[in-house]
Amino acid sequence: MNIAHYAKTRYTTKAFDPDFTLSPDQLEQIETLLRHSPSSTNSQPWHFFIAGSEEGKARVAKATADGYAFNQAKVLNASHVVVFCTRIALDDAYLQTLLDQEERDGRFAGAEARAGQLKTRSLFADMHRFELRDASHWLEKQVYLAVGTLLLGASALEIDACPIEGFDQRALSEELGLREKGLVASVIVALGRRSDKDFNAKLPKSRLPADSVITRL
Repeated sequence: MNIAHYAKTRYTTKAFDPDFTLSPDQLEQIETLLRHSPSSTNSQPWHFFIAGSEEGKARVAKATADGYAFNQAKVLNASHVVVFCTRIALDDAYLQTLLDQEERDGRFAGAEARAGQLKTRSLFADMHRFELRDASHWLEKQVYLAVGTLLLGASALEIDACPIEGFDQRALSEELGLREKGLVASVIVALGRRSDKDFNAKLPKSRLPADSVITRL
């Protein structure tokens, strides 16, 4: 596989074909991409809402009313939309959940290794929470790693995608009960197949020259 081909040919889809639906296999691979995205200290500070039904997409689309109406058709006409949510905090209970899962997955040779992992992850969590006081930004950075993983992976699966930050945070939070779940919505990604009306598909891709953004040491 020439992975650079997909980086060069993917683009932000502006209009989706409402008659196209992802196959069960494609959807399963999308979910795998999301779950297996990298994150600092394997913190996995995310939750993904995947809407594929008309009812589900309509719920997400409530956040694209009024001032964000330019994104509403993208949500409604996509096959599926993924709402990327960030955990508000890495509390002790969640740290324990991560640790227990790692143990079930066989990552620890013994109690000492388990304790070392907890100490390291707690060190970073506490540093961002108390010293740097940027915990929310740090956690959201991990979520955007998952966004990048999905966009490139979707392209390799020949699925078109559109990342969307233009939506009403409060409306989406209320619709999905995010605050009660300890989550905030960070970004929405619409997935499907481009429509013939997608003007962006006809435009050449534009990036700054390599020498202007890459310094080779």
